Amino acid sequence: MAASIMEHGEDAFRKLFKFYKRRNPPPDFSEVINFSKPCNDKVFNCELNSTPISEEDVSKAGLRPVTDWKAFGLHGYPGFIFISNPFLPGSQQYWVKQCLKIYPQKPNVCNLDMHMSSVETENIWERSIDVIRRKGCGKREAKTLLEKLRWVTLGYHYDWNSKTYSPDHYTPFPKDLHSLSHRVAAACGFPGFNAEAGILNYYRSDSSLGIHVDESELDHTRPLLSFSFGQTSVFLLGGTKREDRPTAMFMHSGDIMVMSGPSRLLYHAVPCIVPAPAGNVLPPCLGQRPEAEVQDDDIIQSVSKEDWEVCSWYLQTSRVNVTVRQVLGSGQDFPSAQASHLSSCEKSEEETPKNNKRKSKSGYERDT
Repeated sequence: MAASIMEHGEDAFRKLFKFYKRRNPPPDFSEVINFSKPCNDKVFNCELNSTPISEEDVSKAGLRPVTDWKAFGLHGYPGFIFISNPFLPGSQQYWVKQCLKIYPQKPNVCNLDMHMSSVETENIWERSIDVIRRKGCGKREAKTLLEKLRWVTLGYHYDWNSKTYSPDHYTPFPKDLHSLSHRVAAACGFPGFNAEAGILNYYRSDSSLGIHVDESELDHTRPLLSFSFGQTSVFLLGGTKREDRPTAMFMHSGDIMVMSGPSRLLYHAVPCIVPAPAGNVLPPCLGQRPEAEVQDDDIIQSVSKEDWEVCSWYLQTSRVNVTVRQVLGSGQDFPSAQASHLSSCEKSEEETPKNNKRKSKSGYERDT
C-alpha cells in the first residue's frame, strides 16, 4: 500500500509522512522494516567492534556484551547502524527514570520554561507524581507538568530560534548518559566520541516529529546517537535532499540508532507512535527484572517500585527519545560572536515562509 505513494519528487517524503501519520483509516504498516524480525532485502548484518570495551564495562551501563548485540545496516545508507535493543533485562527502567525524573531538573532547559517561571518548573517530577498516582487509580485530573513535557536539552543547550549552540548556554552533561553514549559509540567505531549535547523528545500517542536534518553541530564527523524508550514509533529515513524517497522502520523500546558518515546529515522524521497491541500496554522488555544484583560502581542503579509505577503509567501511552551529539571536534572552538551571527543570518535567509510556517517552539516541524 505504501509503495503506491513512494514516487520520487518534491512531495515523496511529505506524502509518506502523511500516510503514516493519518488515523482514519489507520495506516498499513506492512512495509515498515522491523529490525527485531529482519526479513527485508535492504537490511544486512553489521559487525561491531567489541575490542575497545570489555563485557564488564558495557554491563555497568546496562548493556549486553557487544558480541551479543544485533546490529544492522541498510543498503543505500552508508554509516547508518541500527542496534536492536542491546540493553540487559531490567536496565531500561533506569534510563526511563532518568529521562522522566532527573534530566528535566534544573539547570537543564525544557519547553515549559518558554511560558513558565523557573520556580514553577523547578521540580517537574515532584509536582506531578501525586496527580499521576491518582490517575493510575482511575480518577480524572488535569494534565500534569510531566504530561506537558515535550523536550529537554542537556549540555550545550540548543537554541531553537537561531538553530545554534553557544558556549554561554551550557550546563554539565549527565555523567551516566555520557558513559552510555561513549560505550555505544566506541562499539560502532568511534572510540573518541564526547557527548556534549542532548535533546530529549517526549512523545504522546498523538505526537509526531516533522522532516528535518540535524546539522547545527560544528563537527559532523562524529555520529548522532538515538535511544528509544517506551511505545513503538515509525521512523522515516530519507536522503541528503528533502525530496529524497524515505525508508520506513520501527523503533522499539531499547533500540539504538547511529547516524554517521554519509548518513549523518540525512533528512528524517517520526510520523507516528504505533498503538500498543491489545492486552500489551507496555512493551514486554520494560517489564523485565534485572538478572543480576546492581553493584555500587555500576552506572545504572535500582529503580524504586514507587518511581517505576509512575514511569510505567506514563509509558503506557508515550515514548521518550534521547539524541546525543558531539558539538565540537577535537581542539575545535566555537566561532566568534560575529561569525556566529553572520552564519545565523545566512541560514535565516535560506528559510522559506513555507518551511517556517509549521515550526513550533521546539524548532522542529513538530505536530502534537
